[in-house]
Amino acid sequence: MSKRESIARYALIIRKLRRSSASFKDIADYLDYESELQEFDFSVSKRTFQRDLNDIRHLYNIDIQYNHQQKEYYIADDYNYIASERVLEAFDIFNALNISERLSKYIHFENRKPLGTEHLQPLINAVADRKLVQFVYQKFDYSSSISTREVAPLALKEFRNRWYLIGKDNQDHKLKHFGLDRIAELHTLRQRFPEHDFNIHQHFDHCFGITRPPSSHEPEDVVLSFLPLEGNYIKSMPLHLSQQILIDNDEECRIGLRLFITQDFIMEIKSFGSGVTVISPESLSKHIKKEAKKTLVKYW
Repeated sequence: MSKRESIARYALIIRKLRRSSASFKDIADYLDYESELQEFDFSVSKRTFQRDLNDIRHLYNIDIQYNHQQKEYYIADDYNYIASERVLEAFDIFNALNISERLSKYIHFENRKPLGTEHLQPLINAVADRKLVQFVYQKFDYSSSISTREVAPLALKEFRNRWYLIGKDNQDHKLKHFGLDRIAELHTLRQRFPEHDFNIHQHFDHCFGITRPPSSHEPEDVVLSFLPLEGNYIKSMPLHLSQQILIDNDEECRIGLRLFITQDFIMEIKSFGSGVTVISPESLSKHIKKEAKKTLVKYW
């Protein structure tokens, strides 16, 4: 049995048990059914299945337990859902890329530049070991300036399918973020930086996106009214963890948020166009109208 078949079988077992607990027979029947659909041999013996559970535990950090009373397998609650889900997503994309050549007329991939994910592992190691990193960086601004940076890496953050390094620039000792897709010639240095109390979850707690205002700023209460169609999107993909549904009917979907009003957030609200109305605060409403007026004048 190939490694690819084994890894694909692990993913199928996880997906089956994510839906509900199941007996070994139920799982075996499901694997036989998928074997017919995908033209692979996913069938397993009880002994192989037990080895699979151990591999899944080590590869995905997902602990599958057996309930002796119900005689069913289930996924324990204490696993890293986000991390394991990303591993499964990556495997799905890998499979799609592998078959895209013979099914190219049915699959259309986005044409984009690499996201810099090759830097993830060395940066994670540098964060864990508190080692300085050095890289060449190209800004996203009008100058498109290129410079060499030496940074104390503190954390990594994802936003809108892009990865960012959060760290202190040794040149001015300010906290900055760097897009991994704009990093080149990354090197981990031997020099270590002091211990710190930076907590990325607290830092971005009231943020939308990658930018955060100075510590003197306070988050604000925001109320937005969306048209029903845009409201469905907002309900399925909340703007922020603080999002609460205030009104939801045939006329509007009104939500409440508590967060910093940053340029990232303003750009997101503007992307909904006439489908959103800012109820409060008034400062945000004025800013949106002002920016919209500038855009009309620019393109008129």
